[in-house]
Amino acid sequence: MRRTLIILTLLAASGIALAKPVAETAAPLLLKPTADQTEAAIWAMRFLSRFHYKPMPLDDAMSEKIFKSYVESLDAEHLFFTQADMDRFAEARDKLDDAIFERDLSAPFAMFNLYEQRVAERLEHARELLAKPFDFTKDESYELDRSKAAWAANSTELDELWRKRVKNDWLRLKLAGKADKDIRETLDKRYANYLDRIRELNSEDVFQTFMNAYATAIEPHTNYLSPRASENFDIAMRLSLEGIGAQLQRMDEYTAVKEVIPGGPAALSGKLSAGDRIVGVGQGESGPIADVIGWRLDDVVDKIRGPKGTVVRLEILPEAAGPDGKHEVLTLVRNKVNVEEQAAKKSIIDVDNDGVTHRIGVITLPTFYQDFDARRRGDEDFKSATRDVERLLGELREAKVDGVVVDLRNNGGGSLDEATNLTGLFIDQGPVVQIRDASGRVEEKADLRAGAAWTGPLAVLVNRASASASEIFAAAIQDYGRGVIIGEPTFGKGTVQNLLNMDNMARNETPVYGDLKMTVQQFFRINGGSTQLRGVTPELSFPLTVASDEFGESSYENALPWTAIAKADYRQVADLKPILPMLLARHEARTSKNLEWKNFEAEITDAKTLRAQKSISLNEATRASERDAEEAKRKQREAVIAEVEAREDAAAAVADKSGSAASGKPLLDADAKPAVPAVDDADDVDTSMVLADDGLQPGERSIRSERQREEQRKARRDVVLREAAHILSDEIDLIRNNTKLAARLLPQQPATDAVD
Repeated sequence: MRRTLIILTLLAASGIALAKPVAETAAPLLLKPTADQTEAAIWAMRFLSRFHYKPMPLDDAMSEKIFKSYVESLDAEHLFFTQADMDRFAEARDKLDDAIFERDLSAPFAMFNLYEQRVAERLEHARELLAKPFDFTKDESYELDRSKAAWAANSTELDELWRKRVKNDWLRLKLAGKADKDIRETLDKRYANYLDRIRELNSEDVFQTFMNAYATAIEPHTNYLSPRASENFDIAMRLSLEGIGAQLQRMDEYTAVKEVIPGGPAALSGKLSAGDRIVGVGQGESGPIADVIGWRLDDVVDKIRGPKGTVVRLEILPEAAGPDGKHEVLTLVRNKVNVEEQAAKKSIIDVDNDGVTHRIGVITLPTFYQDFDARRRGDEDFKSATRDVERLLGELREAKVDGVVVDLRNNGGGSLDEATNLTGLFIDQGPVVQIRDASGRVEEKADLRAGAAWTGPLAVLVNRASASASEIFAAAIQDYGRGVIIGEPTFGKGTVQNLLNMDNMARNETPVYGDLKMTVQQFFRINGGSTQLRGVTPELSFPLTVASDEFGESSYENALPWTAIAKADYRQVADLKPILPMLLARHEARTSKNLEWKNFEAEITDAKTLRAQKSISLNEATRASERDAEEAKRKQREAVIAEVEAREDAAAAVADKSGSAASGKPLLDADAKPAVPAVDDADDVDTSMVLADDGLQPGERSIRSERQREEQRKARRDVVLREAAHILSDEIDLIRNNTKLAARLLPQQPATDAVD
């Protein structure tokens, strides 16, 4: 998976308004660093070079690492810079350390300003190419992944590269059935909007990109967060904000409503819907409404957010209205909004096991969240993943479930304390994880509360995107023998980061320096091993959706090595070894006859084949043949899914309606991401499945169309979840029918199911 996939959602997208003519493209303003930014760089250097888990001096050698990381952040696919530009930058290669020490960041800003100029040149050239016809009978190809390609020697070579790129963009839309006129308009908007996104970047964005290049050059999970990025990180951890309760996205020149959050002011008003476009924002009952068409998304968000109890007025262009449609004005009172999308959720899956129905409870946890500020303030009711899961487990006990699956797929981690405390819901007392700091001192994080919230059969479902805190939890459950781990080997992130507020350290009254998310410790399993690089290996493995060299800790060149320490003093509560061969045999027998599962495996194989392609044909006949073959496979898979869903709907109509399987949206490791948007050919962030190629990029589709594609992804995820529930049902069946196995498999804990 190419690193540019991480920021696909920042790509410009087509919409209703026409793109600006090439001749009207305004010259960019040259960006310069501020005095606060040069000071922030000094503060960051002091902490990174002294207090990092792997402290590295800021010298010429580090400068070269920063240079490489920064260039990759700007032009990862080698689409804009030439070798001549690289030669022009050569002098800065070993002098970026001096730039920080001397408080002179003109060099990295000059590199960005040239990058912006090159982007404008390339995209203007691309738009000009749209006026000329393409010959799709030629046998030529386009290189899909240029991250390791040599830099183009000059602009002539780049012209040829972009001719093929534009030709491929055109061909994708043509094969999707678009007319030439629509293709020309869509691509013209795409290229114009991408340039707009680049030119919306400000000094803070450039500084964050440069400082993040410095941080990640040391170690992959160390990041610099600008004041704005730090605020968004806090919101992600506490799962709440003060605003109107609407998830927004950029759609051409508009800010569109992607989703209205239940319970928020927008939802309670009943007057704002997904697909509506916000064209103006006013403060208070009578303040002027500012036109926000063409604004960058986070600037619009800043105007809409505000303190609880204050008034904001939105000028709305309804989804069904054309660009000249009637505007509506909506007055809302801001309030605290809980972002429940990332909160823990429960569901129940009824599994028929040879005529016996087992009720399997599912806890889906997208992230290990905690409201750090509320906890520091002494708020006894602070938001916590552990508290939410404990409540949900109580509800599942009341529903008399037979077993519980904790779904940690795509959970990129979060709070270390939450990982420890959540593990304590499933064990009595004991160590959960070992932490080693840079000096070599080791301490244990342990569950100290007596009793457990759930002592019955347990499974943990993981995939390659389960990282950090997810790996702490899964490893502890595995080491205690408390439950069976199912899925794919996890990410392999075995490090701990602290968030350092540099403004607090500098005693600034207002936030101007930002935060460092700095690696300060490494965590180890209670068995003494580490999840670093190796991750957690499931006892029952599912097909790998992505290769380790494409995604995961082992894909980073500068990841910390694997190591081990002495094991902690703990006692296994159960022994799963006797039952694993039986569970595996049942799983293989069941999936060998399950059409859904076979489709799932075939889909992964197809996705891997597509990702392995180094280049793609630009011959229409060849591509059409390839498309038809993929389309046939896709339709066959969709037919199977539709048949299964129809069966489930029919069964649900007569069964006890206890809830359907749910899964959260992906949340990768909460690292700061480069502010610079990337150009990429990939259609979807989730590259482990194949969807119909409509030639569009994220943000170019309607809200409704994006939801349909998400439902397709969810259907695939639910296939995996149902099989995990079947495996746990098999374990329950074996336990109930074999007293000796039950004695070895059920945890030896106090009889109570309640946490004291």
